[in-house]
Amino acid sequence: MNETNLMSNAFQTFFKEAPQYSKAWMEAVQKLDASNALDKKTKTLAYLAVLAATGLISGIPFHVQHAKSLGASRDEIIGAVLIGLPAAGHKVIQALPAALEAYDSHESGNVMEYTTD
Repeated sequence: MNETNLMSNAFQTFFKEAPQYSKAWMEAVQKLDASNALDKKTKTLAYLAVLAATGLISGIPFHVQHAKSLGASRDEIIGAVLIGLPAAGHKVIQALPAALEAYDSHESGNVMEYTTD
């Protein structure tokens, strides 16, 4: 599966139509990522929890595949999505179908890393 198929339409448009902004954004993302002491899989699972808690469902498939490529299990994906249930409420449940569909229906290991090149 092509990684752009996992990327939301909004991000595809952002990269295509606003390359200067998307390059600046990705440079900031990379710097923040490099500053974080968590290992890559943990950061990716934590990011899934944030996406679920904030209702940003369109980013779930891409980041599920990234987590899967880093060795995350299906149960870890479920746990990451649902970890915000006590604080954010049932809103996080809305992310569960997208996360499981992405985990079950796409091959791992073919997810684009964030780059600014």
